[in-house]
Amino acid sequence: MRRPARQGIEKGYQRINSPSSVDKVLISSTKNELIKALRRLKDRSARRETGLHIIEGERLVFDALSNRISPECIIIEDGLTALEARVSALGLPYLSVTRSVIEAVSDTPSPQGIIASVRTPKPSMPEELPPGLYVALDRLQDPGNLGTIIRTADAMGTAGIILGSGCTDAFSPKALRSAMGSSYHIPIYEAELIECIPKLKSQGFVPICGHLAGTEGIPRIRENRILIIIGNEAQGVSDDVARLCSLCRLPMYGNAESLNASVAASILIYEIAAMMNNAD
Repeated sequence: MRRPARQGIEKGYQRINSPSSVDKVLISSTKNELIKALRRLKDRSARRETGLHIIEGERLVFDALSNRISPECIIIEDGLTALEARVSALGLPYLSVTRSVIEAVSDTPSPQGIIASVRTPKPSMPEELPPGLYVALDRLQDPGNLGTIIRTADAMGTAGIILGSGCTDAFSPKALRSAMGSSYHIPIYEAELIECIPKLKSQGFVPICGHLAGTEGIPRIRENRILIIIGNEAQGVSDDVARLCSLCRLPMYGNAESLNASVAASILIYEIAAMMNNAD
């Protein structure tokens, strides 16, 4: 029977960092139980099962830690003393591993030498959302697009992201790299959009959806409760969701037939955020 990833991480970490350990332990085998548990976190099913995900690279790891994300385990490539010193300064334990172990756990071809498993934020969506700009995603599939949208939303001061069913995982390695730390700056909720949008409309929110059948141009915004909905890369927003929204279409002046989902989302977020922030 396969040991759950989280159990493997906990037992392996406790064993290697037990108070009786005097000498520095170097993990060199990819068959180590802890390392196998970390590697499994590259799969969405293991992340769901354990409530953990992995982050890698100096910038992402320390950005998460500075945002009070709890580390379950930190591994550092042996010999990278500057990284060891930064982690030790935070009062956190870490494990030293060989380059081959870092490469086995990493999701990138050229890992930077530090990887952490952390608890995945799971904020509960409040019954009534505070005023502000929110972005909802309908069946978005590409993790790079999702991470880019999260990063743009963070930069433009949005109040939160709402992931509808069928969306890719916001805490997959690729989505996290694209978000560049923004995944820990704003709440990321999960909800059924068909149920969520009518409820938000009853609270005064105006749902605006990018759609080929929409009116060209972005409507003038006077409200302080706006929900932008972005659809699937290939199929756009579902008909059921679109019927609940005001539809708009970005004007295009060149020869391209369409825009990438994250590009279209970024334009909408920027323009609407600007109108909301400049409103009298």
